[in-house]
Amino acid sequence: MSTAAYAVIDTLAIKHNLSVISQYAPQCKIMAVIKANAYGHGLLTVAGVLQDVDAFAVARVDEGIQLRQAGFTQSITVLNGFVGEQELNSMIQHNLDTVVHSEHQVEVLQRQQGKNLISVWLKLDVGMNRLGFKVDDFTVIYQRLLKCALVNRPLGLMTHLSCADKVNDDITLNQIATFKDVVSGLAGEKSIANSAGIIAWPESLTDWVRPGIMLYGISPLSDDRRLDLAPVMSLHSKLIAIKNINSGEAVGYSGDWVSEKPTRLGIVAIGYGDGYPRYARNGTPVLVNGKRVPLVGRVSMDMITVDLSTLAHVKIGDPVTLWGQGLLVEEIARCAQTIPYTLTCGITQRVEIKTFSEDHG
Repeated sequence: MSTAAYAVIDTLAIKHNLSVISQYAPQCKIMAVIKANAYGHGLLTVAGVLQDVDAFAVARVDEGIQLRQAGFTQSITVLNGFVGEQELNSMIQHNLDTVVHSEHQVEVLQRQQGKNLISVWLKLDVGMNRLGFKVDDFTVIYQRLLKCALVNRPLGLMTHLSCADKVNDDITLNQIATFKDVVSGLAGEKSIANSAGIIAWPESLTDWVRPGIMLYGISPLSDDRRLDLAPVMSLHSKLIAIKNINSGEAVGYSGDWVSEKPTRLGIVAIGYGDGYPRYARNGTPVLVNGKRVPLVGRVSMDMITVDLSTLAHVKIGDPVTLWGQGLLVEEIARCAQTIPYTLTCGITQRVEIKTFSEDHG
């Protein structure tokens, strides 16, 4: 009997979530964001399910090359762009599109010669203060790129919203208005909306939308509304031991949790070595045989401990769900004082990944 942790990827849930995106943005082309191994869900698996989207977006050049080598022919945009000539040449060789966000990139493009062209998304910084050109520089850079022999015309024009998850914050409306004002009259397709923009800010819907986290069934909004999204990943393991302790006994490293009464404990074969959050607090819910029980004691590398006192019938080998059906990853993230992104992206290589299809119609 294997005691290894495993994750299940529901491929029909991905398709369901794509249909939800299409309902929010019916007139927009979709650039599916599958960076960071598709947020931990498996780059090639997710790309295979999303064969019908208009384009993919990844963070790094090697991710785009991996998709090309696997036979994907859609447009693929590298959101981080390129740093130097070597990366630029790799992008041209593999027909990858680039985001241009810095003066350095423009200079590299101006120096480069060749017969093959590259498609560019020019990025405006409207307040994230991460990547992108400031408002005062944007039009000048746009004109410089138009003169680059290596650059396809027209350019794409994009930005990124920093606070779209906060549905009552005027910052997002101001950022959208800034982008639209700066690009007014400039030729090229536009893209503003991330997942939160798609759902909460219809003003951000332009030619292209770039859904990320909502593809995986996770709400991008700070209030965690479900929005008819279907969770794609569930994380599972098994009980490997059951034991009884007396009142006043401590559990786990540093003895942070002490029993207030005689307690029946279950030991689950999963820990931070698998990607379960190290800082999940005492009381974090875990499903044993589909029933909620609380985490007690610190999360170890290979194991966690749960209080089985409320379960009458339980045995070694019984199934455990860490998140999934009946226990959303958003809830576990709150208990660990983090965000769902870090949990799904943090699944480690020793976790077996299985695919599954369940109707969510």
